[in-house]
Amino acid sequence: MIATPAAARPVPAHPAGPRYPGTPAVIDGSEGVASVETRIADIACVYPITPSTTMAAVFQAAVADGRTNLWGTPLRFIEPESEHSSASAAEGAALSGGRVTNFTAGQGLVLMKEVLYVIAGKRLPVVFHVGARALTSQALNIHAGHDDVMAVADTGWGILFARNVQEACDLAAIARRVAERTEVPFLVAQDGFLTTHTLESTLVPEDDLLREFVGDPRSGVRSWFDPDAPLMTGVVENQDSYMKGRIGQRAFYARVPEVLDEAFDTWAELTGRRYDAVQPYRTEDASEILVAMGTMADTATAVVDHLRALGRRVGSVTITAYRPFPARAVADAVGHARAVAVVERTDEPAAADNPLTREVKAALFDRAVEGMPMPRVRSVSGGLGSRDVGPGDLVAVFDWLAGTVHAEDRHYATLGIRHPLALASTPVDLRPPGSFSLRGHSIGGFGSVTTNKLLASLIGGVFGLQVQAYPRYGSEKKGLPTAYFLTAGPARNRQHGELDHVDFVPLHDVAAFRQGRPLQGLVDGGTVFVQSALPDALAIWDSFPADARAEILARNLRVAALDTAALAHRWAPRPDLVTRMQGIALVGAFLRLTPFAERAGMDREALLAALRPELQRFFGKRGSSVVDANLGLVADAYDHVIDVTAAVAEPVRVARREGPA
Repeated sequence: MIATPAAARPVPAHPAGPRYPGTPAVIDGSEGVASVETRIADIACVYPITPSTTMAAVFQAAVADGRTNLWGTPLRFIEPESEHSSASAAEGAALSGGRVTNFTAGQGLVLMKEVLYVIAGKRLPVVFHVGARALTSQALNIHAGHDDVMAVADTGWGILFARNVQEACDLAAIARRVAERTEVPFLVAQDGFLTTHTLESTLVPEDDLLREFVGDPRSGVRSWFDPDAPLMTGVVENQDSYMKGRIGQRAFYARVPEVLDEAFDTWAELTGRRYDAVQPYRTEDASEILVAMGTMADTATAVVDHLRALGRRVGSVTITAYRPFPARAVADAVGHARAVAVVERTDEPAAADNPLTREVKAALFDRAVEGMPMPRVRSVSGGLGSRDVGPGDLVAVFDWLAGTVHAEDRHYATLGIRHPLALASTPVDLRPPGSFSLRGHSIGGFGSVTTNKLLASLIGGVFGLQVQAYPRYGSEKKGLPTAYFLTAGPARNRQHGELDHVDFVPLHDVAAFRQGRPLQGLVDGGTVFVQSALPDALAIWDSFPADARAEILARNLRVAALDTAALAHRWAPRPDLVTRMQGIALVGAFLRLTPFAERAGMDREALLAALRPELQRFFGKRGSSVVDANLGLVADAYDHVIDVTAAVAEPVRVARREGPA
């Protein structure tokens, strides 16, 4: 069965809107997956590993709270001694008729590989969720990469890739339905940290939608341990039997594309959100096409719109279903192009090409055998270990395909590093018009990343804007530099990763001016906020390096400051919270210095009232006194933030320099 492109299967029109439009929320990919699985699964068998740990933590918390799934079955959580054992536990739970999930990543997924073959061979319809992560090679890395998923792509599982938080939520339900109707297990992958830990405005699937779409596990999942229908499984098969059983399993996979198409169609009809195994974007007349999976595929759509506006005939193709690979649909989507670049978060230098590139070339070869033209296909590695891939990098890929850079004779390139095979990038701002962005610089352990999440929830929930909040974690956060990014605007930001253009830069200390270039990328007229213990605005201004002061004046930047440490000491209900509460002071300064409240017509009291439920969500488990203290801290910061720029206006500076008359 050949997958039919989504364009050929439009979303049915709903005069009154779809039956299940989704519940608006600001969540990250981990919360999104857990919100679905805690409602439809029976049991999670997990050995937590970064960056999938939050998924397990949310599921485990639901078990501790005594929650049931949508059909009244109490949730269960098993944590054995390793990822290999967690996969074995999942196998056993599935054999007994349980609806099973697992959350894993990186080396944990590879450690499971032996069991993954067995789960597929026994036709157990489980769904595992992967925070796709680079594998340890020359060094340890806990960040985004597709190495782990590629390492298990031959185990017989279906594999779906999400581009963003919304897709991570939706594909969790879609994979479950397909797995149980085909008896093929599925992996649902999302990029580690870039999706698992990035908050985005999301439409969470409703309970009634999941009940209808996925169905009661007691009617959709069979137990292989039923004594009334005895079955021998996992036996030894010698020369006379093994191959027959192995090849006989092809019948199960032959059904998957059809069932997957049906699931995509039904989901679109119920929700208005369309997915497909292959999702072409503006490819009909494209001469150059970029193919990708995960967050880079989302960024590629924004790049295509940008280049189309410049008159260039480009397009992109998102591969949502890596397994079973939709070869004919891919070939039909890119076969007419002059050149194709396949951009991957992995590198396999000993192979003829990287994994996805090999699949695309094989698909096109079958098309060429039929006498159809075949484009030139080039391979690109980018984003390994969460190395930033910005829109400018993907513009460079399109320039390479178009022959406007001096690398036309090569079939391989890399992005984002200094290397003879690297393509040079020029930063380009593809945020939606009207967006406002923040890039923060702090120290791990001071609560800044939590503050960024709190701001995202507040902006999305109170001001009704589309938000995206991404933390750039390190392997060891406490005490080391931390950066975090936030974008809010009327439309969804399709860029994923670090921001080159921002409107607001908070700094943990004035020392940041001496250790880097914190003003780089800040728009002219933008705002800088600095934590400072100095007593007045003029002293704070004098603490800045001379070159920073000159740049601030030349670019008309606004400077504000506050002694967040003193505020934290004043409001912290316990000594152990003093350090972490320094970051929360930024919420008050941000609300005072940014235009969101004014645009929404909200005064101080309305802002604080809207903030309390968000503080309750983040800190309620610590007790009402902690929530009250954080709210008081935010109010104090809002009231007392120092406008340094106003104090160092020219007349004041002249008077201070010349002294009294």
